[in-house]
Amino acid sequence: MITRTAIFEGTIKPGFEDRFREEVRTRLAPLWGQFPHGSNVRLFFVDQVDDGAPPIAMIQQVDYPSLAALEEALASPIRTQARALTLELLEMFEGRFYHIISGGNAVADAA
Repeated sequence: MITRTAIFEGTIKPGFEDRFREEVRTRLAPLWGQFPHGSNVRLFFVDQVDDGAPPIAMIQQVDYPSLAALEEALASPIRTQARALTLELLEMFEGRFYHIISGGNAVADAA
């Protein structure tokens, strides 16, 4: 299994917190669920971070059965739609976002 994690490092612009979260939940999250081969879509709005940690507003994760399946999803038209909407919603966000690709679950694999 491959997990693609998006980290939204920064803050939601003042006054846009509720709207940003609602737009992500109602408009963007449904698109994530349509990615080919994607499963277990997870969305986390971060409420607190450790002292000294960078501000993280949101984390999103989607699992894929393989790296090839992930690559197919990233080449799909639904990704183009999700990307365009993400860029629109970033108007309410100050910061950056980036992705991390990880494989497996080391804790479960060790058991």
